Amino acid sequence: MDALKDSLPATLTTDRLVLAMPTLAHASDIARLANNRRIHEVMSRLPFPYTETDARFFIEQIVPSPEELCYAILGDATFMGIVGLTFADGSPPALGYWLGEPYWGHGYATEAAHAVVIAARQAGCPALQSRALLSNAGSRNVLRKVGFIETGETVDEAGTLAGQRVMQMRLEFAA
Repeated sequence: MDALKDSLPATLTTDRLVLAMPTLAHASDIARLANNRRIHEVMSRLPFPYTETDARFFIEQIVPSPEELCYAILGDATFMGIVGLTFADGSPPALGYWLGEPYWGHGYATEAAHAVVIAARQAGCPALQSRALLSNAGSRNVLRKVGFIETGETVDEAGTLAGQRVMQMRLEFAA
């Protein structure tokens, strides 16, 4: 998966957004937006409360890790959320994202996810996977809009969503 990760661009640009590596300059905005119970309740790896120490750990440890490719979602240089891919041997990369609540309902998550999907396809990725809580209709809708299909329900086994029902989703790229 390192080859795929290394072939993806460091920055993506859409009509309204720039997706770039999160930096320490984003830490206070990440902490402010991620410290939201409504976001925490739908994310399996987001602690709550979420502090600037958590944001720094994310930027310094998670972002550079070989298993992650993270982009800050920026609109007019304003930090709005995170989108990216998680890589695990033996399975397609997993698309994940979160968006600060003030930015919900404006199509930003769909636009950011679509940019990552296009970049993954252009880099030669054969498929992507994702998942969302059954109760998270908004996230499932974002994933459907960018081409994912629902492949079945399961129960999350780990993280803050352990024991909750999730919809597994997959996107296959035509050869």
